[in-house]
Amino acid sequence: MHFFVIPSWSTSTPVRRAGARSLFTSATAARTFAAPVGLLFNTVRADKTMDFERLVSSVRKTLESSTDPALQAMAKGWHFYKATEPGPGNSVLYVFLMDPAVPGEDYGLGRVLSSGSRDTAALQEVWKLYTNSVTAGGSLLNLSPIPEPPAEPAAGEKPGAPVPAPAKP
Repeated sequence: MHFFVIPSWSTSTPVRRAGARSLFTSATAARTFAAPVGLLFNTVRADKTMDFERLVSSVRKTLESSTDPALQAMAKGWHFYKATEPGPGNSVLYVFLMDPAVPGEDYGLGRVLSSGSRDTAALQEVWKLYTNSVTAGGSLLNLSPIPEPPAEPAAGEKPGAPVPAPAKP
């Protein structure tokens, strides 16, 4: 099985904005899902997996301890996985499954981390774990269920023909 990971967002450095809730900004759109299920793929340098897993641990702790209803809802469906097979360029592939995803909520790791702490120095150190470990950021996929196909017509019926009403006694 091969995965092709196309980076769809960039790593960014933490910045402080007046009045902003988050210490982290991204050069691209927020990490939001529009479908019932979502995936985030992160390719990590093989020699930096422990750093990335420390970052994941910080994200989990933030989600678990949050009193923010949006983060609590996100935490219920957020699952963290590490692929057994090597990723592109001998990287290690980490997959975050959001099932269910909370539509419209920002799953950006920096935003989640900064929502749980006001310690700028500590957040910058944790964020360095991310920026120094990933190969090119992450990729986001929105997943929708495949509907069941329409029933096949019975023998002798034309496809799309109306079904006759049962005869009245």
